[in-house]
Amino acid sequence: MRRHRAATSSLDTAARHGLPLPMARPIGQSPMQARKSQSLYYLCTYKINKNMLQVQFIREHKELVKERLSVRNFADLGLVDEIVSLDEQRRKIQASSDALAAEANAAAKQIGELMRQGKREEAEAAKAKSSGYKDDIRAFAEQLGELDSALHHALVQLPNLPHSSVPNGVGADDNEVVLQQGDMPSLSEEALPHWELAAKYDIIDFELGVKVAGSGFPVYKGKGARLQRALINFFLDRAQDAGYVEVQPPILINEASGFGTGQLPDKEGQMYHVGIDDLYLIPTAEVPVTNLYRDTIVKEGDFPIKNTAYTPCFRREAGSYGAHVRGLNRLHQFDKAELVQIVHPDQSYAVLEEMSAYVQSLLQALELPYRVLRLCGGDMGFTSALTYDMEVWSAAQQRWLEVSSVSNFETYQSNRLKVRFKGSDGKTQLAHTLNGSALALPRIVASILENNQTDRGVKIPTALLPYTGFEWID
Repeated sequence: MRRHRAATSSLDTAARHGLPLPMARPIGQSPMQARKSQSLYYLCTYKINKNMLQVQFIREHKELVKERLSVRNFADLGLVDEIVSLDEQRRKIQASSDALAAEANAAAKQIGELMRQGKREEAEAAKAKSSGYKDDIRAFAEQLGELDSALHHALVQLPNLPHSSVPNGVGADDNEVVLQQGDMPSLSEEALPHWELAAKYDIIDFELGVKVAGSGFPVYKGKGARLQRALINFFLDRAQDAGYVEVQPPILINEASGFGTGQLPDKEGQMYHVGIDDLYLIPTAEVPVTNLYRDTIVKEGDFPIKNTAYTPCFRREAGSYGAHVRGLNRLHQFDKAELVQIVHPDQSYAVLEEMSAYVQSLLQALELPYRVLRLCGGDMGFTSALTYDMEVWSAAQQRWLEVSSVSNFETYQSNRLKVRFKGSDGKTQLAHTLNGSALALPRIVASILENNQTDRGVKIPTALLPYTGFEWID
């Protein structure tokens, strides 16, 4: 009953002061979803009325925002208008609340002065006249809370704005091939796909994984397990040589971490959720590593901040069926080495090219033919401003397999995470964040097995010999 009266008071106050009413819970959103959205918001403690960077940009460049979102084929451009409208309502109510608070403070001073002068009757009259201030200010605060929640719910549905170099397109077929390198292996007609090679040499057991956990959880055995470990160590050593500092982060994250890097709420359906503890298994080391810097002001002199991490990764990949996901092509659990950089905004696109070149150097060292794609607007990730995909050639399957994505997020993640630095002018600014796979193991293993198969067995790339301790899988 008390909650009903408070809501009524809030609406009455808006009407009394000629202000727009706050937006109701979005159509189609359940009360539970609304509570979860709000809990995410308050968990991160970034109330919109205390940080208007993103909203201000949308308000001041509304048509540009719509134009860049159209490159993504983003359907709900009306959401941009909704955000601007909600922000206008919020700012009007905030201004009225501030004005009312100033009136209340002035009235309180007047009452105090009258009491000191012994004019008790006048003081009591002034007190009665101002008795509604407190309730009205509380009602304004409730409206602002409702608008903040609605504005937050709308904002988190907007993806990042694509860079001007991102090509138009709706899917993978529209991605731009930037370069292709390496000789395509010529295999005999008897060449086997990697899942048959894995069975032939008893190095990966897919059925045993089904028994233990389910489809998409392979068991690596013997030289298969040693090849996994060799690749992980090779990738980490190369990253360290390139100036990355290795970290070993948690593989479970909380809701705030998932929100900070943009996996939540966008990718919630693809993440494994540990309900009893309200934690998520990580889909990539990008999430915990980038969140190490959440709520921090880093030193400009520390740029570029470079981290690498190996972790197992977990993705539900719901709805993935067919020959194209057979074997190692798509898994629920897989190993990956990740790169994360936090850099000055002026340097982020030069760093993106540097990271792309670094990942290519790994593929060259492994003697794998590859190509680099600039993803089109329709194939980009939700949080990315520009992404390069690296794909290796699978000779036995006669298809390209993605093994890395390298992305610049500009300020999209840092705005959520509040990763900031003080510039030379003394002003606090948002940093730019980037990350990339270097590399994801399953399709690398698939390509090594398929491309290097011979009558004798599978030949290990020269660069891996110090790590495997064997030259052949036979």
